[in-house]
Amino acid sequence: MSDLRTELTANLDEAEWGWLIPHVQKDQVIVVTQGLDLLDVGVAIASNQVSSVEQWIDLQLIAKPSNTQIGNWNSDRTKRFHALIVQPHILIQEITTS
Repeated sequence: MSDLRTELTANLDEAEWGWLIPHVQKDQVIVVTQGLDLLDVGVAIASNQVSSVEQWIDLQLIAKPSNTQIGNWNSDRTKRFHALIVQPHILIQEITTS
């Protein structure tokens, strides 16, 4: 499992919203809330940890982007996200500025 985490860590990057739009249109993007570690979610999905993933879905901690989110992000295509590719999905987490 640590090899998988190491591999996914190497794939962790940032992406602008404009770059993600084609993947949203293909229904490949999953939004991860701020309370979760993006790498933990990626490892769980990649290693088929169904119970963890189902729990996050039930608690709405991971989900497809809502129409409201898409609308907000479309107004700022330079909005940045942490992004992690876990085929066939792209996990994203909004980068907040404080």
